[in-house]
Amino acid sequence: MTNLIASLQAHLKTVVVVCFVLLGLIAGSSLLVDTHHAHTWVEQNLPFFWSFFGFCAAAVIIGVARWLGRSGIQASIDFYDDPNSTPCEEE
Repeated sequence: MTNLIASLQAHLKTVVVVCFVLLGLIAGSSLLVDTHHAHTWVEQNLPFFWSFFGFCAAAVIIGVARWLGRSGIQASIDFYDDPNSTPCEEE
């Protein structure tokens, strides 16, 4: 697995180009979807609606998770290096 990650890092420009091409193909394929039976006006008239909706939903989920993590759920970086903690004594 580390070889794969190192290979991807070594060819970063190629990875970025491939990701942009895939993104373009996915967004372009949404133009081929039949919107005649759409449920809402926005869905029928706004191209890439579900792409925008998915991106915004993911951004909100990431934002909420970061806020929850920083509000006290996440332990501090030096949690295990705390000088006030006493090690367990072995019997």
